[in-house]
Amino acid sequence: MPRVGRLHIPGGYYHVISRGLERRFVFGTDIDKSDFLARLGKGLTRTNTRCLAWALMSNHFHLLIQVSDAPLSKLMASVLSGYANSYNRRHRRCGYVYQNRYKSILIDVDTYFLELVRYIHLNPVRAGMVAGVAELGNYAWTGHAGMLGKHLQDWHSTQETLRFFGDSPRRARISYLRFLGEGKSKQGILNGGGLIRSHGGWQDLAQLRREHTICIGDERILGPTDFVESALRQDDLTTELQTKLLHRGWDTYNLAKWACKRTDTKVEQLASKARGGNLAKAKSIFCYVGVSELGLRSRELADFLSISQPSVSAWVRKGEALCKVKGISLKSIIG
Repeated sequence: MPRVGRLHIPGGYYHVISRGLERRFVFGTDIDKSDFLARLGKGLTRTNTRCLAWALMSNHFHLLIQVSDAPLSKLMASVLSGYANSYNRRHRRCGYVYQNRYKSILIDVDTYFLELVRYIHLNPVRAGMVAGVAELGNYAWTGHAGMLGKHLQDWHSTQETLRFFGDSPRRARISYLRFLGEGKSKQGILNGGGLIRSHGGWQDLAQLRREHTICIGDERILGPTDFVESALRQDDLTTELQTKLLHRGWDTYNLAKWACKRTDTKVEQLASKARGGNLAKAKSIFCYVGVSELGLRSRELADFLSISQPSVSAWVRKGEALCKVKGISLKSIIG
């Protein structure tokens, strides 16, 4: 059965989960956990992505991520591959570390944001790794302690959550703690498919069905029907644009000619080491539009420019700023 493609909705919020191969430990030591968090932090900064909740368990992790224009895969590919290589070296092993590819579920933030923050941060309590909510406040391996101002990772965005609970840090943290405690007894999990599985469980879901509140089934999305439809429609538009461009011959060479024409440079110059003036603009446009609109892999762009993949990421960031200010896009040439 073919794999279902990932949804990329710029600005979207995703519940990200990945498990160890055969449910084996992937975070057996504090060194493992610190290594993963360091890589995650660098990746978040590099891709202009935010993390609003997180938890590291022994054999899996949970993240609540808000993406930018860069797809989630740009973050996760580098974090997971880098950590797997480091983990294997550290533990003198080889082979796969994770079980299948990571799971990502686009969520309706208006409905599920706070519930997902609570669900993720309570994972160690539900698993019996931590005795209770009070002890969780001193536990370094979830974002809950950071919400209270302890063990705070500099990349963990806490303010967006706390503003739901009060207009001062003290009031917000008191209300947040109360909210977290109220969720300790909930057994439902948050999953895809557009079904409500955490607000009262299946009994409430049955009531929704009786009231003819029908939800579209797509395991990549958690939200009511209109949210699911909107996300699928937006994703289809992105896919349609890429398909039209590729069918019209928009490969790396044609993209390079277009970027150079816009900046009064020559294609032969793109692979040079020079990086100033109009040539820098051409390289940044080439990389950003190639990734965001053509869906090209950074490896393809790196090979064309004779640079490394991390260098492509740097050009993408510069190109994003330039293209947004100047309104540069391939969409204008597609009828």
